[in-house]
Amino acid sequence: MSILLGIFSIVLILVALFLILVILMQKAKSDGGMGAAMGGGMAEATFGADTGNVLSKATINAAIIFFVLSCILYLGRIYEHRHGASAGAALPNISTPLLPPMAPLAAPAAPKAMTPAQTSPANNRK
Repeated sequence: MSILLGIFSIVLILVALFLILVILMQKAKSDGGMGAAMGGGMAEATFGADTGNVLSKATINAAIIFFVLSCILYLGRIYEHRHGASAGAALPNISTPLLPPMAPLAAPAAPKAMTPAQTSPANNRK
């Protein structure tokens, strides 16, 4: 399910980019604006006299695909979240027993000074 949602996400991004380009290629009704600045006349030369019709239909179809994919992705993510499809990626719950409180540690005692007789190698051979 996760792979399918990933593919739909990529398709949604591509449709969104296509929708942006198609909207920018359309000629504005007031003969100005962003459509004319971004090559609105170029689109007319490419698609012929019925450019408005072709671009309008492309915009409508891309918008329908965009909204359908958005709804599918939304519902798919809800399904994935509720049914625990991503539970394998979550950390397991581990219960640990409570430990009794520890007594404070006493200060360490000073080490005893060793005499030279205790440290000589001759005494260790016995």
